[in-house]
Amino acid sequence: MRFFQDGFTDTPFLPGGKWRVHDKLRPRPAVVTPPAEGPFTPPPADAVVLFNGKSTDAWTRPWKIVDGAMEVTKGLGSNETKQKFGDMQLHLEFATPAEVKGNGQGRGNSGVIIQGRYEIQVLDSYNSETYADGQCGSVYGQNPPLVNACRKPGEWQAYDIFFTAPKFAADGKLESPAYVTVIQNGILVQNHREILWPVAHKDVNKYTPHGPAPLQLQDHGNPTRFRNIWVRPL
Repeated sequence: MRFFQDGFTDTPFLPGGKWRVHDKLRPRPAVVTPPAEGPFTPPPADAVVLFNGKSTDAWTRPWKIVDGAMEVTKGLGSNETKQKFGDMQLHLEFATPAEVKGNGQGRGNSGVIIQGRYEIQVLDSYNSETYADGQCGSVYGQNPPLVNACRKPGEWQAYDIFFTAPKFAADGKLESPAYVTVIQNGILVQNHREILWPVAHKDVNKYTPHGPAPLQLQDHGNPTRFRNIWVRPL
């Protein structure tokens, strides 16, 4: 099963030709110990609150609520917002399961999939080995995080994501790709990184025209939890 792979040697090359998608030989990011868990980052006055610990009304699937957190719920599939977004500032907090089961891609796997296409990986990468572009904080299948800033399994972690949506001409041609900046637990892990294409596993992809679209949280079979989710449309 691919959950237990630590990388591949037969996938397509990323642009530039040095590393393959999910390359087994690509260097892993250095580990940087983040600060201890802190309090909530409250939403600012102009934010759209997507989950406040009490209701899943902003979402298409009623994932169960456990201790003020929304948990990936077996059988319901990935969850997405009813509202669509373009450029945005996104804040969310997540916790992978405290009980570690499996390894690599099998540990606390989920994802923040912006506009249903562009994935920032959620994974338990604490003292765990997997391919570099699949670690927590990666632009999945494209760019590893600058460092591994993960807290221990079961501890709450925070993403602050700044996303610039791609722009398309009237004829559908890509004028400007998407860009993303990601701060994990107060540590910069993606710095205005170009997103090469919509997410793909073991493959490359290409842009197709689209406008604002929902935010998605991935069901990858692990009971990962999310809380304090808000967006500031930009």
